[in-house]
Amino acid sequence: MTSYRDVFVIVILACTMQTSCKMYKPEYTYNDFGTDLPDYADLDNWAAHPAKDDEADRMPEGGTVTYDHVMADVFFIHPTTYIGSKGEDKWNASLKDQKLNKKTDEGSIRFQSSAFNHAGRVFAPRYRQAHFIAYFTKDTASANKAFERAYRDVRAAFVHYLENENKGRPIILAGHSQGTNHAERLMDEFFTGKPLKNRMVAAYLIGMPLRKDRFADIFPCRDSTDTGCFVSWRTFKKGYKLPRGLTSNKVSVTNPLSWKTDEQFMPATANKGSLFYKFDKLKKHKMEARVAKDILWTNKPRFFGSIFLKTRNYHIADINFYYVNIRENAVLRTSKFKPGS
Repeated sequence: MTSYRDVFVIVILACTMQTSCKMYKPEYTYNDFGTDLPDYADLDNWAAHPAKDDEADRMPEGGTVTYDHVMADVFFIHPTTYIGSKGEDKWNASLKDQKLNKKTDEGSIRFQSSAFNHAGRVFAPRYRQAHFIAYFTKDTASANKAFERAYRDVRAAFVHYLENENKGRPIILAGHSQGTNHAERLMDEFFTGKPLKNRMVAAYLIGMPLRKDRFADIFPCRDSTDTGCFVSWRTFKKGYKLPRGLTSNKVSVTNPLSWKTDEQFMPATANKGSLFYKFDKLKKHKMEARVAKDILWTNKPRFFGSIFLKTRNYHIADINFYYVNIRENAVLRTSKFKPGS
């Protein structure tokens, strides 16, 4: 079983509009989580689906997209939004938690998955995500069971999507943070060495460290038009260095302004649009990017109240900072994609 805790390095839980600062963590040992799976024929079990109006359809410029002319699909796995509620003691979130679903929808579905809606129809399952504390607890046995339950939901959603929705269309696989951990496992099980690899436009596996040789036959993208490959990065304030022992030079880091893995500095003038706290306020030419060994460096963002921003870890904004560049790149790769390429 994958040890998620080993690969989750220095992630913040930021106090934003989308994330509460109060955490209620499970104290019991996780035993048997059962074999039940959500019914993904039920649209209520999808945070985003082309058959429903949802936050993934929105554009910061205003209005919503239509999927009439897109050729690809996007399977997006959202990051951790579950930190527990008062009186609750669960390792995994409930799909029926409407308050949590609203936070997920108005947070990662709106601000992250929508970055891909120009390239394909967006499918984003609700899943019984593991509690945030699962990345840090000493009870790794319980944590791994929580992640396993979450992955089984994601897998079930993906299987339902393949059997009922895909119909041979090209696929963009995308995830952030916990979502990337689950996307890695989908890559292992369904793409690497499998025929489905020939339908993968690209995988955007963001917010977690991935080795350059993570997959046997799927490699880091070489440039902005490469397909059948993956991109990945983790964003920190420029000058930040990982703690001793965590730097390996084996981690794949893509610069989302150049779409290369070299250490060329890309100025903020190359950034076509970032999102900060307001979805309808794109900010051009604000965030720079440079690969620095195992991480991505950028400048401190400037917005009202940013003087109080002390963290040097910009994990929560891995996608937001480069929103328009990601959107355009997903469209470009899709236009260049040829099945089996």
